[in-house]
Amino acid sequence: MLIAEQVTKRYGKNLANQEVNLTVSDGEIHVLLGPNGAGKSTLLKCVVGLLRFKGKVTIDGFDNRSLAAKRRIGYIPEIPALYPLLTVWEHLEFISRAYDLKGWEPLAQSLLGRLEMWDKKEKFGSDLSKGMQQKLSVCCALLPQPRCVVFDEPLVGLDPHAIKELKLITKELADSGASVLISTHMIDSVEENWDGASIMISEGIVPKRNWNSRGKLWKKPFLLLQKEKTALLLEKTSFH
Repeated sequence: MLIAEQVTKRYGKNLANQEVNLTVSDGEIHVLLGPNGAGKSTLLKCVVGLLRFKGKVTIDGFDNRSLAAKRRIGYIPEIPALYPLLTVWEHLEFISRAYDLKGWEPLAQSLLGRLEMWDKKEKFGSDLSKGMQQKLSVCCALLPQPRCVVFDEPLVGLDPHAIKELKLITKELADSGASVLISTHMIDSVEENWDGASIMISEGIVPKRNWNSRGKLWKKPFLLLQKEKTALLLEKTSFH
């Protein structure tokens, strides 16, 4: 479970997040929506421990800056951060050593295969396209089998097959009990695959909605109802 309480982040005099509260339960896919500049990426960086902030974030009860929490977090940033002189496979080997993973090779092969990267395993990071970098970033984040996975605009730059596969992967993560947080400004890209949603407007979050759009409730009438609720909520918050 991911719990963020009263998270406030400033860059000098500029306020990026103001007293943000957010909870993502075990087995939940939670979508963080909002326009560019609303503070979504800043909040995610606070959640995964990359930025200093006021407030509190816990992962399965552990402070997010602790080693125990970091072992439970998988983070896929909007802009992949790879090593240009490491091959695709060497990136995964690096992660396995950093997390002291045993028997990691079958999972690594499976992830690369699902995202059509197996034949690119000897390519250097500097030779990968934006889409391939994003796929490798996903593989690296999921290799330690984290219990909390944070995606920042994960579908940008991906091909149709990778988008479909990544949506399946997020569902599998939630079904296994992981907490999944996805930040995006493209509602259509995630509309069929989430349990809860929060909308960020001007450094803060509109009260959380739980519409349980996955599983047996995801029928056409419910889809129309949810879209009406989403449109109404966005209209009320002046989010365009």
